[in-house]
Amino acid sequence: MIRAFLVDDEPLALRRLERLLERTGRVTVAGTSSDPIAAIEQLKASTCDVLFTDIEMPDLSGFQMLARLDPQPLVIFTTAYSQYALQAFEVTSIDYLLKPVNEEQLERALAKLERIRGGFEARPSIDSLFERLASVLPPQRSYPARLPSKLGDRIEFVDVARVTHFYANDKLTYAATPKKDFVVDYTIAQLEALLDPARFVRIHRSTIANLDYVQELYSWFSDRMMLRLKDGKDTELTVARDRVRIVKDRLGL
Repeated sequence: MIRAFLVDDEPLALRRLERLLERTGRVTVAGTSSDPIAAIEQLKASTCDVLFTDIEMPDLSGFQMLARLDPQPLVIFTTAYSQYALQAFEVTSIDYLLKPVNEEQLERALAKLERIRGGFEARPSIDSLFERLASVLPPQRSYPARLPSKLGDRIEFVDVARVTHFYANDKLTYAATPKKDFVVDYTIAQLEALLDPARFVRIHRSTIANLDYVQELYSWFSDRMMLRLKDGKDTELTVARDRVRIVKDRLGL
């Protein structure tokens, strides 16, 4: 059995990867962490065959965390970066999984790992990884923490973290919070491109939900599903049929 340690600051992504690995019957998850700093101490105190780690995380990136580990384990990165940007990984023989991770990607990575462990493929070197990545990876993107809401001559700023969902109604777009709804000067399509995809998912052509506020997901008519939010009002939102699989993946299901 392959002993794996998982690091990702997104708990949903962490749980999804853990389930996928356990489902293979070939991997034992030796530990998990959503904090890269805490993960360093845990990894020093445990033995594992492979480290699965996200790249973009608060406090320390996956690369920075790896640089603090000695000896360095075999690493498989999990990331939202495009395959084009990740050509550097193939050059250095370090594998990667693009989020949301699927079984086909995972099988490819595990097969490669088993070849390395069996001596059929050379253990990858990461000596030139950081320099090579710096030349191909895009700069880290930032996402707005607040959005303006204009009402007459007044402009009020809405904390994005407090928004349970965005919805379009009667040619206006609203940012809904547990206390009140604010009109924002964006279309749903613009918000989908603007917001952090790790936190917000478009569930319908007129609705974007904040995953942090999802309390329940259940089946509805005509292959649709419903989300119930923990916003103090038990708000229910329809998930369109063509968005069900995407929403499930983002929720780690």
